[in-house]
Amino acid sequence: MKTELNYIHLTHQTYSQKEYHIPLSYQLFGKDLFTAPVIVINHALTGNSNVSGEKGWWKKLVGENQIVDTDKYTVLCFNIPGNGYDDFLIEDYEDFTPSDIAAIFLKGLEALRIKNVYAIIGGSLGGGIAWEMLAKQPDLAEICIPIACDYRTHDWLHAQCLVQKFLLNDKEEPLQKARIHAMLCYRTPQSLNDRFQNHYNEEKKRLESEDWLVYHGNALNERFSLKAYRLMNHLLMNINVAEEALENIQTRMHMISVDTDLFFPASEIRMCFEKLKEKNKNVSYHEIQSIHGHDAFLMEYQQLNNIIKNIL
Repeated sequence: MKTELNYIHLTHQTYSQKEYHIPLSYQLFGKDLFTAPVIVINHALTGNSNVSGEKGWWKKLVGENQIVDTDKYTVLCFNIPGNGYDDFLIEDYEDFTPSDIAAIFLKGLEALRIKNVYAIIGGSLGGGIAWEMLAKQPDLAEICIPIACDYRTHDWLHAQCLVQKFLLNDKEEPLQKARIHAMLCYRTPQSLNDRFQNHYNEEKKRLESEDWLVYHGNALNERFSLKAYRLMNHLLMNINVAEEALENIQTRMHMISVDTDLFFPASEIRMCFEKLKEKNKNVSYHEIQSIHGHDAFLMEYQQLNNIIKNIL
């Protein structure tokens, strides 16, 4: 199984008319290219191309004998340029939109001579980029599985990303503060209340819930750069596939939501499903039941695996 970081060097003119030389990095897992069906996985906001293996962020889903079986498929995962995993960062992050990232990923596939893929799977921001890819190339994939995401950023999510943007421009501990706010959007009141039950940590002189949030803020600050976070938040803020483009998509769509998601509410995703169904698109809807909110797509593996097992 190949897991090393590979590069494709390409030039991209953004929709804001700036030209960038992009070292697009990616990882391959499983079968060699062109020996098996290709599954593209788009990572989420603080994710990266390391989707499988010992340190893989989705190793309970992707790997040998997992639902996305690397003994059966070639799994390809690009890094969003500027996520910092390959040390490439972007200063002027507002030059880029999710549509740019989709265009760059499609150029990456073209450079690898991959004309079509079996499936695209993406969670959260990664799913939004999958929608953007299909808007540009409607017959790219046989199957698309967008998880806990929608084809556009709705007002509520945009507002949360705006708060994140303000926090990230703060002079003191910007990334920690933004992460703490984000964690409250990724989870639900019930998730936190059930877990911590107002327990007070005598040693640290604060509630255990506060300690947990501070831990997550500091942990991300140690492994993620501020520039990368600003870019990713900006991308999440600007997913925007035109509704007309949805009508052209040829792919079998399997939309997965989380019933308690505060970021991409299940009600919004159901509306998209109904809209596509009215247009006789090949689309199905699945819902994960969880108290944990948006992060359930990284926690409720049994439900997620059961859904995806019946799709692939």
